[in-house]
Amino acid sequence: MPFPEVKRVIYERNPLDRVICQLRFPPILKIDAEIPAEFQDRVRNDFPNYSETWELRVVPQEIRAEIPDEVFRQLTQSSGTKNHEFSSEDDRWKVNLTRTFIALTANRYERWEEFKDKLADLLSALIDLYSPAYFSRVGLRYVNVIRRSELNLRDASWSELLQPYILGILGSPGVGNHIQNFESRYEIRLSDGESIVKTITAFIEADDGERCYVIDSDFSNTNKTGIDATMEKLDCFNSRGSRLFQWCITDRLHQAMEPQAL
Repeated sequence: MPFPEVKRVIYERNPLDRVICQLRFPPILKIDAEIPAEFQDRVRNDFPNYSETWELRVVPQEIRAEIPDEVFRQLTQSSGTKNHEFSSEDDRWKVNLTRTFIALTANRYERWEEFKDKLADLLSALIDLYSPAYFSRVGLRYVNVIRRSELNLRDASWSELLQPYILGILGSPGVGNHIQNFESRYEIRLSDGESIVKTITAFIEADDGERCYVIDSDFSNTNKTGIDATMEKLDCFNSRGSRLFQWCITDRLHQAMEPQAL
């Protein structure tokens, strides 16, 4: 609890738009001070593409107008953080490494075991090369996008696909069809007493104009986590992610996504 146990399934018509794991640690200045060549060598087979960007400090507009362009560039770069990005050849996978976090993103997620294996390889490289003392935040985020046209449900109402406690006013027969836009945010404490999930549900518009429903769930623990305990926490978040999603939807939507039992 708080989400009831469910049978684990893989959906043939997977609604996941992306899955992101971010692990934050105390600043490691070595990551900024030198090119991460050894780290690249360790991950190159899976992530051959590389780029570097800066996470720049935001300068208030009233101050920016008074600073010459060259001085502004020097100021923002010197106060920013390098973000090293490694990606797969097909852009399905992406790794971001900075002096305060490592993140793995799957743009076409299939199953937890595959994601976990890639993450384990990244953690092995991070630990061997940079020795983080601990993780200050362990996070796992699932972004599900429900697009009715792809599920042969174009004529189904949202109240037929989503549970009433998730729909809220969208489930009202008199008002729901007239709502142009909405966003709901929830922060729910998990049963371990220290982790939370921040869930956002909202409408988004696809490129072709179709209105889609998003269930964005970010599980996290901000207590100090020992390196060896990280995967156990992530396994727990993964199982809660499945529970939360199935708790949000009706059986009609569940069946339309063609669940395959594991």
